Amino acid sequence: MEKLSFHALFCTFLCAFLMVSWPAMSQEVEDQKEFDYNEEGKRGPSHWGDLKREWHSCKAGLMQSPIDLLHERVRIVPHFTNLKTEYKPSNATLKNRGHDIMLKWGEGAGYMEVNGTRYFLKQFHWHSPSEHTINGRRFALEAHLVHQSPTGSVAVIGVLYKIGRPDYFLSKMKEYLEEVCDTKEDKAIDLGHPSQLEMLSSLYYQYIGSLTVPPCSQNVLWTIVRKVKTVSPEQVKLLRVAVHDDSDTNARPLQPLHDRRIQLRVKS
Repeated sequence: MEKLSFHALFCTFLCAFLMVSWPAMSQEVEDQKEFDYNEEGKRGPSHWGDLKREWHSCKAGLMQSPIDLLHERVRIVPHFTNLKTEYKPSNATLKNRGHDIMLKWGEGAGYMEVNGTRYFLKQFHWHSPSEHTINGRRFALEAHLVHQSPTGSVAVIGVLYKIGRPDYFLSKMKEYLEEVCDTKEDKAIDLGHPSQLEMLSSLYYQYIGSLTVPPCSQNVLWTIVRKVKTVSPEQVKLLRVAVHDDSDTNARPLQPLHDRRIQLRVKS
């Protein structure tokens, strides 16, 4: 009986350990029919974790994203030198995924490096309004630059936007966005350099979270740029046209922080 109890306890511990420590290797769901952002619907954010067994983390995970970057929770880390980005010109494909617009980059588009680990750029996509908030303030738009290491670990750079002057990168994309809003066909485009998104800053929030869409896989390294960029109302509207459900948003609600740490890193 004691051996049986020990075996059961060990299995429980092992499962819990894997849920916490396994890297976020699952890809974001691209089928727009599988979920939506309608809070009153059966496929909305509060029900994601019930729709599929492999989406269980959406309701049970303790490291979910997005979160509110509340200053009283933030620990400042000065003289941070362990983050760098290096992007190169690359071909890209624009795709309307129904719940967002995705810009998928070709091989060799570059990488971000954190503490010696390289995460290679895979795609950009946008959420409106922003998913992350700063001291309770929500912004007009949020870009996610999704990266993945050779071992499958995921790191995302988040860029926040407020209403103001048009964004240069989105201005270059305007004609392509108009073409893909009403089609499911991919559009090959030449935008040149990914760094034209201009997300450089000396201040970054960092924390460990999850994908913000199903399967909500955890252990995602989030880096949120503290400097808020500007975007025009027309640009936000053009990106929002891609959301084909009954909601006018594609932003997941805020998730509990639990016992996670948020760091504000000051880049030297």
